[in-house]
Amino acid sequence: MNSGSDDKVTPLRPKRPCPECGKPSARETYPFCSVRCKDIDLNRWLKGAYVIPGRNDEDETDNDPPK
Repeated sequence: MNSGSDDKVTPLRPKRPCPECGKPSARETYPFCSVRCKDIDLNRWLKGAYVIPGRNDEDETDNDPPK
């Protein structure tokens, strides 16, 4: 058993800066520092601000023979 509070506990996740504001992350809202920053990020996802552009398939189709 642990004999005292002198033992160092290794966190499961390393502390990282919040991706929104740069403050240290909190365990409850990881990787964010607060519920506010977490909600800001969620709002961006819901509005479609994070979009990966796709290729334009109108000019190309997979059924066309190679030229």
